[in-house]
Amino acid sequence: MIVNSTRFGPVETPEDKIITMAKPILGFEEFKRFVLIEIDEIQPFMWLQAVDEPAVAFLVVNPVLVYPDYRIEINAMEVGEIKIDDVNNVETYVIVTIGEDPTEISVNLQGPIMINTENNLAKQLVLVNSEYKIKFPLMSQMPVGETAKAAPTRENEMAGV
Repeated sequence: MIVNSTRFGPVETPEDKIITMAKPILGFEEFKRFVLIEIDEIQPFMWLQAVDEPAVAFLVVNPVLVYPDYRIEINAMEVGEIKIDDVNNVETYVIVTIGEDPTEISVNLQGPIMINTENNLAKQLVLVNSEYKIKFPLMSQMPVGETAKAAPTRENEMAGV
């Protein structure tokens, strides 16, 4: 299947890699199908690209990479919505926000996206009564000297890199 992307042009994606949102991303409820696009130059960051709208894509990262002690508790209903049988088949990502100043990059630890890799069902959680922030500053967690090479900038985000 070809997925059109404003940032990357046409991207060939196997049908079995399409992620279906059982519960959509807040504010983007009309978009139900996504794919993860990996770009070597910005690893460990990835793009969560909407299949049906080329202009909608979210920069995401595994939260443990930016907050090593990140842990979430989910209830049985949330597990059931994306049919999790084995927690080893779940990947968790958080959305990255890049402002005008690249040193102010943040991640939304309060709204993680869980993907069941066994069936590609996903949902965005909204953590209540959580210590996690909606705008957790990414740069505060990176060692000095690592920030420039590891974190995407506003310029390369807009250029599609």
